[in-house]
Amino acid sequence: MKRAWRAGVVVAVVALAALGVAWAVRGAGPEKAPAAATFDLPVTTVKRGDVAFTVTAKGELQGSNSEMLIGPMTGARELIITTLRQPGEEVNPGDVVAAFDTTEQEYALAEAEADLAEADQQVAQAEAESAAKEEETQASLVQARSDLKLAELEARKNPLLAQIIARQNTLAVEAAKDKLRQLEQDVANRKATSRASVMIQEASRNKARVKAATAKKNIDAMTLKAKSRGYVNIQQNQSGNFMFWGMSLPVFKVGDTARAGMAVAQIPDLNSWEIRAQIAELDRGHLAVGQPAEVRVVAMPEKKFVARVKSVGGTDGPQWDRKFECLFALEQPVAELRPGMSTRIVVTTQVLKDALWLPSQALFESDGKKFVYLQAGKSFTPADVKLVRRSESQVVITGLREGQIVSMASPEQSSKKKDAGAPGGGALKALKGSG
Repeated sequence: MKRAWRAGVVVAVVALAALGVAWAVRGAGPEKAPAAATFDLPVTTVKRGDVAFTVTAKGELQGSNSEMLIGPMTGARELIITTLRQPGEEVNPGDVVAAFDTTEQEYALAEAEADLAEADQQVAQAEAESAAKEEETQASLVQARSDLKLAELEARKNPLLAQIIARQNTLAVEAAKDKLRQLEQDVANRKATSRASVMIQEASRNKARVKAATAKKNIDAMTLKAKSRGYVNIQQNQSGNFMFWGMSLPVFKVGDTARAGMAVAQIPDLNSWEIRAQIAELDRGHLAVGQPAEVRVVAMPEKKFVARVKSVGGTDGPQWDRKFECLFALEQPVAELRPGMSTRIVVTTQVLKDALWLPSQALFESDGKKFVYLQAGKSFTPADVKLVRRSESQVVITGLREGQIVSMASPEQSSKKKDAGAPGGGALKALKGSG
């Protein structure tokens, strides 16, 4: 009887224990499960170490002290390209890079040369007429002096002649003197008149000569030649009005029309290269002249170059995509580089030593406060932190300890998404809302 009684007590105790476990499991239903298990949140740990903040950009290689070849100022409204080197083609000093149609200037030259030849003939005629008038004037002077001399000789006989004849001789002397005096005065006027006529013709000849020289100069200027050795970099054609927003401008080609002063081609200095890059406005305050940069040329991925910030320009562009232009001076270039090559630039702006950091997705902000979702037992709770510096992928913070686990997604948002995605979740929410 005692053994049976003891066996019954043991069975009763085991039954009660099993019932208690069942009640415990039933009490810890789905609503009390840990958040991490319920929402399946991605997590990360707080790390400590050196954090490097960088600015990355894409750039285009070009010569620093470039020789720019531009359309000449010939007075023509349009310059039609008849000759043009291929992009990237190597040229030496004196080689023709581009040439424009010279038909109009050649016509102007022929017309100016014809005017010049006519002006030469007119100048020669004016000089001949001046010389003839000079000879005529000199002959008249000789005749007048001779007449005066004869009149004076006749006047010497006056004491021996009758008074009336003597009076006539005296009058003849006075008349000869007046005539000579008048001719001497006319000589200067005639010389000035002849010289003025010649100068008018010479002015016309000089005008024709200048027109001919200008036409020759324009014809020579319409052939663009290289002054240094390098590779041709054809420029974009900005003379057309056919572009739409977001489209890239085409480069010049044979047959295109350029305007005076417009850059057609560029010959970079092979000993001095620079990289032109467009960088987002947010990184402008992190760059300064002289900062080093690591450069990778897309066409030569195995090589790494060093460059330094040369200049930082002003910001430009629409409000949603404002950028600024930054120039980098490339150090120790190689012969394989070519204008227009694409590059990738990385500038290390700051390195924080022994800092606590997290992926940037783990930091949240609300009402001006920055916080993380820190693991506390089987759930995640908000914990305020102080942001030291942020990059695109990392944030340096204070207020946590190394190794602590934080969520990289909001538990509340994950819970809402999971409830909305569950079968019947929307109907359940509607039912709860109506209740």
